[in-house]
Amino acid sequence: MTEDSRPLAVFDLDGTLADTAHRQRFLEGKPRDWAAFFAAAPDDPPLAQGVALALESGRECEVVYLTGRPERCRKDTVAWLAAQGLPEGRIWMRRNDDRRPARRTKLEILRRISASREVRMLVDDDELVCDEAEQAGFKVVRARWASTSAALKDAQEREGRT
Repeated sequence: MTEDSRPLAVFDLDGTLADTAHRQRFLEGKPRDWAAFFAAAPDDPPLAQGVALALESGRECEVVYLTGRPERCRKDTVAWLAAQGLPEGRIWMRRNDDRRPARRTKLEILRRISASREVRMLVDDDELVCDEAEQAGFKVVRARWASTSAALKDAQEREGRT
């Protein structure tokens, strides 16, 4: 089986592979400090369960990443993934000006990539993303191994930021 024909294992970053607990405080005030929230991302500790699943998935699948992080965070994101020893893979990021809910943007990308490649699974911590993906027929692994603040959950849905 060639690299291009292997099924895809699609992983979210924040709350799935990266522990955002130390930076969620930036979303608790009004207005939310998105610049500080994303600037602190390079310091995220890895989430052991998510990293282990990504490494295990890489045995049979091509591991790729689907995040709500804005495109301006690409360089930091690539460096963070490499520093954690995670598989190199394509990273789909949100346009800097895209404020749609993650469940909309991620499902749109999943449908697009599944048109030409088998998506073996999506691993994500956002329950609304998981619900939408399951309803669309994708196999979902719900990443429930990190704690997410109410402010982050609200931001994911209402502000379309992560």
